[in-house]
Amino acid sequence: MYSIVVVLSLAVRIAHAAEPGLPRATSEAHVLQRRATSISVNLGTTFQEMDGFGVSEAFGRATNIFSATASAQTAALDLIFSPTAGAGLTILRNRIGNGNTSADSILPTSPGSPSATPNYQYDNNDSSQLWLSQKAIGYGVKTFYADAWGAPYFMKTNGAVGGGGSLCGVSGASCASGDWKQAYANFLVSYVQYYNKNNITITHLGFLNEPEYAASYSSMLSSGTQAADFIKVLYPTLQSAGLGNQVKITCCDSEGWNNQKTMTAQLISAGVESQVGVITSHSYTTSPDVAINTTRNVWMTEYADLNGSWNTNWYSNGAMGEGLYWAKLIYNGIVNARLSAYVYWEGAETDVTTDSCLISISGSTATPSARLWALAQWSRYVRPGATRVATTSGSSALLTSAFKNPDGTVSIQVINTASAAQDVSVSVSGGTFGAVTAFVSQQSNGGKPTATAASISGAVVTGSAPGSVCLLATSSYITRSS
Repeated sequence: MYSIVVVLSLAVRIAHAAEPGLPRATSEAHVLQRRATSISVNLGTTFQEMDGFGVSEAFGRATNIFSATASAQTAALDLIFSPTAGAGLTILRNRIGNGNTSADSILPTSPGSPSATPNYQYDNNDSSQLWLSQKAIGYGVKTFYADAWGAPYFMKTNGAVGGGGSLCGVSGASCASGDWKQAYANFLVSYVQYYNKNNITITHLGFLNEPEYAASYSSMLSSGTQAADFIKVLYPTLQSAGLGNQVKITCCDSEGWNNQKTMTAQLISAGVESQVGVITSHSYTTSPDVAINTTRNVWMTEYADLNGSWNTNWYSNGAMGEGLYWAKLIYNGIVNARLSAYVYWEGAETDVTTDSCLISISGSTATPSARLWALAQWSRYVRPGATRVATTSGSSALLTSAFKNPDGTVSIQVINTASAAQDVSVSVSGGTFGAVTAFVSQQSNGGKPTATAASISGAVVTGSAPGSVCLLATSSYITRSS
């Protein structure tokens, strides 16, 4: 017997005269439709397994939380990691520094040659990422993704932290100083061991970040073929260090989905797909819209609205910083691109002016955006190890997904993209149900999932939401744009 978690998420839009085709209104009730749209869920047809949802606190943002007042620090940590007070995120992406100071690298100076003994320096801080990881463990986080934006500067063709450059020794990248592939692999292994000694288990390890972009800050260029050259060294190095069962190699955190598809094909051509644990990509140039051709799990590991002004709306005018916008992005990635994880760029920051993060820390307060709550509606109710199952909708305006969780709950999401409210009736085949829990998100509560009434009869849940909206659903997540 399954129990069903129901999250009724509403994004109610009050029409303005400037919006053609929509009447002016003064309440949510004007959009109510009494005729329910049928949605079906088939627990017997399964798709990908979910690994989780997460954030990063790279480039000093972990220190923003560490240095905050006690109340703001606790609030920020709760908002990120607590499954009841916050989003319940389960993946933390840490940056492996490649700088020329001990504050930004465990190997800030060259040993002189690839075969020379490195002088690793561990400050037991790692830009507060060590502290943050330990705090995350206290919330039950088990997935830690350590990702290097590039190799230490002296291992690259350009001899600089930024500006691109390639790893010395991969195809097409020779250096007078020699082949640094093995030294880079040793460097990454040492970083993992450093965290192990602090009782933090790195589960995923990346060695590239946006390898097609020669950023002025930490960066390194690579093709999929060149990445494969290094994977052939990194994989056995992890095995020899006894980390083969602990750490999965990731590749390649490309700047966009289309680029990652190309790089993945090159990895497969080079024969290293089996040595890669997870295929990773960002969404800045192109978003996940179709599945990448691979047998590996696929993660979206970085994306944010880097330019929009700080926005806490769930739905106002459809801006990129709004919660509903991100709910649809996450849906598209999980259902159409079959992502197993979705990781936002930064979790919390101070002195916030844009939507690059989910939480703004100021003084003694930590203010969440509705983007955080969009992630929460997934991360709270789609837990690591959940399996996506089949759904069908009686309306093309309703975006639906569903999951079987390891604890026996079934979580179902419905996003209404229509310009009017729609009631839904959801039936589930393949299981019986004994309990239902319902939550609602809408503009009036900033998108935060809020408990609402629901009842169950057989495999159909009846629920009601604020604003005289009638909902009939076995759903964990009803999102409405109306």
